[in-house]
This record gives sequence, structure tokens and C-alpha cells, in this order.
Amino acid sequence: MSTMTLPQVSQPASTPRRVKYVRDIDKIPNIPPAERAKLKLVAQRYVFRANDYYLSLIDWNDPADPIKQLIIPRVEELNDWGKLDASNEAAVTVQHGVQHKYPDTVLLLCNEVCGAYCRYCFRKRLFMDENDEVTNDVTEGIRYIADHPEVANVLLTGGDPLLMSTRRLREIISALRAIEHVQIVRIGSKMPAFDPWRLLSDPELQELFRTHSTPRRRIYLMAHFDHPRELTDEAVAGIDCFIRCGVICVNQCPLIRGINDDPAVLADMYRRLSWMGCTPYYLFQGRPTAGNEPYEVPIVRGWNIFREALCIGSGLARRVRYVMSHETGKIEILAVDDRHIYLRYHRAKDPNNRGRFMIYKRDDEAYWLDQLEPVGGDAVKFAPSPLGDVEDGPE
Repeated sequence: MSTMTLPQVSQPASTPRRVKYVRDIDKIPNIPPAERAKLKLVAQRYVFRANDYYLSLIDWNDPADPIKQLIIPRVEELNDWGKLDASNEAAVTVQHGVQHKYPDTVLLLCNEVCGAYCRYCFRKRLFMDENDEVTNDVTEGIRYIADHPEVANVLLTGGDPLLMSTRRLREIISALRAIEHVQIVRIGSKMPAFDPWRLLSDPELQELFRTHSTPRRRIYLMAHFDHPRELTDEAVAGIDCFIRCGVICVNQCPLIRGINDDPAVLADMYRRLSWMGCTPYYLFQGRPTAGNEPYEVPIVRGWNIFREALCIGSGLARRVRYVMSHETGKIEILAVDDRHIYLRYHRAKDPNNRGRFMIYKRDDEAYWLDQLEPVGGDAVKFAPSPLGDVEDGPE
């Protein structure tokens, strides 16, 4: 059986490089054979993909290494827990590959592949053989956006849009720029962490961004760094290249047990991101997605981690919001005291909930809105919990 050598990163960041992808657990020699056999069963349900660059960031002598936790399967993923579409994105899918939840924002699911697969992904359903939510042909999506003048903000997502060819990206972005009412194009991507050379080695992609990210109509990169160890010289050079091409860079990531659920780690990452011009934007409460039980953090513990992390660094490192992407909207976690959890709708699917302030009874075991009990019985109306009758949440 052949295996792949996983070299340590040593090339200058400016040196063009093509990463080598790994799709077979058996080709990672650092995992003992007995463990590999168990993890192959996990990868049969939730697909595995990585590359030599990202795997080289792992300290294989540390069983709790955060990069390993992020990318290498765990047997606990097979626990019967959660559901695949935890935020009911199906309910806001208006056309094939098009989601329209908030009036001014549309999501185009334009790619069904990522540079690698985060084990805690909330859209892992997209990477399963039977799923067809993503469309490679965004013609109808572009037409839908053109027909809705209230849409000023389009997010390219999936999958990872930056894994598409530059030709396809040019077609999509050019079409969006031809729609007068679309002011912002956002690209949700973890490629700056997984493969910094995607932009560094592609002059045509750089020119595409320079052309279409203009002073009055910017392209935004919604980067996805989860841990400061991902902020290598190569990754920093990649973000710098985006900025030099006129792209505004921000970072969003979930709070993940075993990876960044430590205030010192979170604060360190936020400070470094602010220094390199990639402002922290959202910290997400992990969605109750099937397979994600080993990565979940309860809301109260998450709030305490977040609050302590924001005691460190300049104001630019502390602009991030701690939010829950619930079926009913994006809910900001504002505060926790001895008795209550305080929430507010940052974005709401129902216009009647916009800006709504909510108070729930404190529950240190709860990790999703559906598990909380409102004070005074004034509950937001939402579907039953996607977790079913789960008794034991993560610690």
C-alpha cells in the first residue's frame, strides 16, 4: 500500500506551489493502522479530504493537536445525534442552489467541493452522494437576483467557491457585477487556510479581483481561520494578496470544542487577524448538525470563553459578534448572568422579530436556542429541536 510523505512547510510564501490532495485515510502514515481502520468507517459516512500542506501543520506527537481535531475524522462522529440540515436551509431555498432568507442577501451554492473537509461542517450533507442542493449552473440564480432589486448582497458559498476554476469565478462575478443593485459580492472560503497558493499562484484570479472589487462596490472575503496555528507565513501572504487586490477581508468561524474553546487561543487568533487586516466578524455557536457532537460547546460556556477572549487586544480585535445561525434568524448572544441568558435578533427571517430582545432561563447544558426556556413563556415560534430527545449534551 502506498503512502504519502507529508513534508513540513519550508518554501517561501511567494514560491508558487500546487498542493497534493489526500482522500484516503490509508495514505496518512502518521495514523496507526488500527486507528485508520476505524476512521475509514467514519469517512464512509462523512467524506474525508485534506492536502499535504495542511496536514503538515499537525503535531502528530500531540493527540489533542487542534489541527488534527479539525481535519482528521473521529469515531464519535458516528453517534446518533443531530440532523444534517440543522438550521432548515431547505425552507429558504427558493431555487436550485439559491437561498433567500433575509431581504437584501442571497446565497448562491455554486460549488459542492471544499479544499478540505472540516469535521464539524454544518453543510456536510452537500458532500454526500445523494445530495443535489448545489448547482454548477448558476444561470437561474443570477436571473433570480436580477429580478429582485432588494438584493444588494450576494454570498458565493457551497462548498468553497475558490476551489472553482478562475474561468467559472469570472463568469459568476462578472454576471453579478452587471446587476446594478448588487453592491457587495461575498466569497465564503477556507482556502486561505487550506491552500494559500490558490490566489498567490494565480495572476488571472488576482486581476479578476482588481477589476471587480471597486471603491464603491467591494468584494469581501469571508475567511475561515479557526486557530492561530493556521496563520502561517503562507496564509498571511495569501491574505495580503487579497488585500492588495482590493478585497476586504474578514474572518468568521464557529466555537469548536478541542480546537478554539480556550479564551487565550481565541484572543491570540483575533489579535493576529486584526494585525494582518482580516477583521474578526462572527463567532458562531456550533449548529446541532449530525456528526458534530464531539465538537459542540454549550452556550453558557461559550459565552464565558468569548467574554474572556474579548478582554484582550485592541478594539479592532474585539469587533466580533457571538451568534447562533438558527432557523429563525441570526441571534446574537449578548450576555449571561446567574439566572438568565440574554439574546437579540441580529438578523431575522420574520420581519416581526427584527432586533427583538429575548430573555431565557440560564441552562448550562443547552447548546441551541430550542433547548432554552423563555422567561415569562414568551417563546419565539420555531420548529421542534433537530436533536430530538437528546439527554446528554457535550460538556
